[in-house]
Amino acid sequence: MRPPLSSNQTGIEVSVRDNDVEQAIKALKRKIARDGLLKQIKSKKAYEKPSERRKRKERESKRRLRKAMARRARRAPRG
Repeated sequence: MRPPLSSNQTGIEVSVRDNDVEQAIKALKRKIARDGLLKQIKSKKAYEKPSERRKRKERESKRRLRKAMARRARRAPRG
């Protein structure tokens, strides 16, 4: 028997409708990806040196900035 979740933890639930397990698995994968759980698990697999962590954070930051700039460029009216 699993212990109950603490107040700061949330369980990810997916309902299976009409015995469509494939669709439920897809929904579960989407929820896990959106929650960042898979990324967190992968990052905990092996030790990440502080220098590597800084480089990764910098890369992620630049990527977010590029995405935001591209979004703004698409949205801005031209003329």
